[in-house]
Amino acid sequence: MKEIYVDSDKKDDILMEKEKDENNEEKEAEVIENKNKTEEAKFKKLNVNSKKTEKKIKKMDNKKDKKKGIIIGVTIIALIVIGIIISTVFALININNDKIINGVSISGIDVSGLSKEEAKEKIEIVYNEKKEKEINIKYEDYTATLNPTLLETNYNVDKAVEEAYKIGREENIFINNYNILFTLIGKKNVNVDMTIDEEVAKQTINDISMELPGVIIESGYSIEDDELIITKGKSGIYIDTDKLVELVKSKLSDVNTDEDFIEIPVINREPEAIDIDKIHEEVYQEAQDAYYTKEPFTVHPEVEGIDFDVEEARALLQEDKEEYIIKLKITKPSVTINQIGSEAFPDQLATFTTRFDVSDVDRSTNLRIACQKINGKVLLAGETFSYNKTLGARTAAAGYRNGKIYSGGEVVDGIGGGICQISSTLYNSVLLANLQIVERRNHQFVTSYVGAGRDATVVYGAIDFKFKNTRQYPIRIVASAQNGIATVSIYGIKEENEYTFNFNTKVISTIPFTTQYVEDGSLAVGTETVKQKGTNGMITETYITKMLNGKVISTQLLSRDTYSAMARIVLKGTKNLSSNTPSQPAAPYENQNTQNEPQQGDNNQDETTIPKDEQTEGESSNPSSPEVSE
Repeated sequence: MKEIYVDSDKKDDILMEKEKDENNEEKEAEVIENKNKTEEAKFKKLNVNSKKTEKKIKKMDNKKDKKKGIIIGVTIIALIVIGIIISTVFALININNDKIINGVSISGIDVSGLSKEEAKEKIEIVYNEKKEKEINIKYEDYTATLNPTLLETNYNVDKAVEEAYKIGREENIFINNYNILFTLIGKKNVNVDMTIDEEVAKQTINDISMELPGVIIESGYSIEDDELIITKGKSGIYIDTDKLVELVKSKLSDVNTDEDFIEIPVINREPEAIDIDKIHEEVYQEAQDAYYTKEPFTVHPEVEGIDFDVEEARALLQEDKEEYIIKLKITKPSVTINQIGSEAFPDQLATFTTRFDVSDVDRSTNLRIACQKINGKVLLAGETFSYNKTLGARTAAAGYRNGKIYSGGEVVDGIGGGICQISSTLYNSVLLANLQIVERRNHQFVTSYVGAGRDATVVYGAIDFKFKNTRQYPIRIVASAQNGIATVSIYGIKEENEYTFNFNTKVISTIPFTTQYVEDGSLAVGTETVKQKGTNGMITETYITKMLNGKVISTQLLSRDTYSAMARIVLKGTKNLSSNTPSQPAAPYENQNTQNEPQQGDNNQDETTIPKDEQTEGESSNPSSPEVSE
């Protein structure tokens, strides 16, 4: 290995140089370190100053924000205060205003600035016209009308007006102002609630449906005497009742509609097949005698037995016919309700009598027939009695004879004259028995057998007398006409409270009679004969007082009746005795008091009276009654 030799002096120099370099490096490092420290110190100092500055800036910004917030807050408060003041004033102005605010309408009709009374009057005019206008409905060529009044149409105008008036008048001022401003800008419409009696509407539509062309005819049956008559149905249409009701309601609700007609909605349908087993089930009943039970007391009327041969009927239905007639087997009961007697009707509930002239045989006969027809008639609780239905048509075949009746304002002969005396007698007995009057009309003229307001006229097919048994138990009518006295009594069972009744008739006004002169060629010139005495007419009010154990329970109006004046008819002779021939008719004489000439009533009244007939039960006939009257 080769050795290297170095000079010692150089070696020292090298070492010294190296040491010097190291010292320089250390110094440089120290300088750098000191410089870094200085820089770090400066940075820290600068950073501290920066944070202080930042805090200072933030503090200044906070002061600015706070000042700005105060300004904004003060501004908002000022605006709120101003708004409250304005709102309060605005609200107070509207509160004190008794008019509906601007922008409000009812059913599209502007009512702005109107009082409630003015708005109601304006709206009612529209809806009253709506109610008076009939609704036209049609199907193809068929047309019909529906009357809003008959449908019991009702418009709740009061509610709508009140709702319109309350807009802007709530308890909260701010809500009021909002509503007022919103209404003013966006408008507000209040609808009027409308209702109809839907049951009446549906019944009316059902009645109309029977007249519709091509309407479906369902299979049906009826019993006439001892025959069951079955009719085959036909396919067709029927009215969609629910849909039509909604269309009618919509039209009645809309005051702006211009539609002339409502198209009747219909549905096509086939009739149900004839079900002979079902018909037999409905028709069949066993004969049952009338009877009554005491505890609880109940009257059971008789029942006729009805039956028919089902298989024979089924074979008959195989034939292609429109109508099938099947013979019924009728079994009569042994005991009818009229045969039960006094045990089932032990108490006399009421009785009333009137007098008649037995010397008038024909009229007396009519009274007896009427009594026979109603005698023994039993009405179960809830049943309604019809005088015309019970008596039937007044014909000679039924035994009725000619009697005095009113026709065209005069007394003439007519079939069945006198039977109104029985209906009037029955009317008073019914009142005393505390039964409900269903239908009753006064005569054209005041009668002499009962006072004004206590009569009940009848005309077959036109005017009926009806009443309903509103008592708890069945009643029985007992009637007779003999020895110049017509009596009608009501029998049954007394209830816990039995009332007594008094009647008071007030004459409200009098209608003067007129005098008519009629030329008569059978009388000599210059002679006069009174054909008919005149009597005044009148308007009366009859009150009924109800009492229990002598204490008055109630007094109410029973009826308000108008009786025409009966004209005085005078025959004036025109016969020329020298020529034995009637003279030429002179110009007709003017009637006296023609301005009071009453209108003539219906012809063929079923009623007359006999001179000096009077009502019993402690009341005399009306002193102004004519000798012969309805």
